[in-house]
Amino acid sequence: MKQPKVNAAKFLGKKRMMQTAAIAIIGGIYFISCLVLQFNTVEGIMSVPKAFTWLVVNFQPTPESMSYLPQIGIKLLETILMAIASVVVAAVIAIVFAILGSKVTGISKSMQIFVRGLASFFRNIPLVAWAMILLFSFKQSNFTGFLALLFMTIGFLIRAFMEIIEDEAGESMLALEATGASYFQVIFQGVIPQIIPSLISWILYMIENNVRDATLVGILTGTGIGFVFDLYYKSFRFDAAGMTVLAIIIVVIVLELLSNQIRKVIL
Repeated sequence: MKQPKVNAAKFLGKKRMMQTAAIAIIGGIYFISCLVLQFNTVEGIMSVPKAFTWLVVNFQPTPESMSYLPQIGIKLLETILMAIASVVVAAVIAIVFAILGSKVTGISKSMQIFVRGLASFFRNIPLVAWAMILLFSFKQSNFTGFLALLFMTIGFLIRAFMEIIEDEAGESMLALEATGASYFQVIFQGVIPQIIPSLISWILYMIENNVRDATLVGILTGTGIGFVFDLYYKSFRFDAAGMTVLAIIIVVIVLELLSNQIRKVIL
């Protein structure tokens, strides 16, 4: 009767040793990284309040910065439209590839492997890297920003849509196949209607995400609200840059609230 208690004590002791070893390894890696990068942790922590104080003082919008609102509004609208367009196009492409690559609806094993590899390729290249690569071919333009957002979004949506199909559409597909329905009838009358609410939820999420990412892309590609922020910041018009950041925050919050309301209606 005492043996289970001994085994439990050994198990807990071994678990504590593994946790302690993991913490020690992580701490050692951090310490070595600080030495290599010559980073002082204490000085870094002490500089945080000063950094936030500088931001509050210099990035605070002023009455004069209100004159920049028309330009900020135009570029912000441009950024939102770019984000929405990239998601819509990516969603159309992603649903086709997701159907072909899903284990439930895929037409062949080789196609499934190809689609999953394609999704991993687009998803694992950072957005900044996409923007830098495309700059060599398309220069600084709205189209460059659109393509960078499109390629990154395609990778995420293909993966998400495949998981949705495999989780939600398997039973309805089997039921329709049992009635003698063709492949296209199963897809258009069983699979897609079944997964539409989840697809819309993911599309709304990616629109929110792309609006935020489009700001960074704009700094690199010279477009949208990112370009305006970069222009104000580099010309030391910090009040206008602060107004730009405030406008971005408001738009992101409004979009999130709208998407949450839409999700409540469709789900």
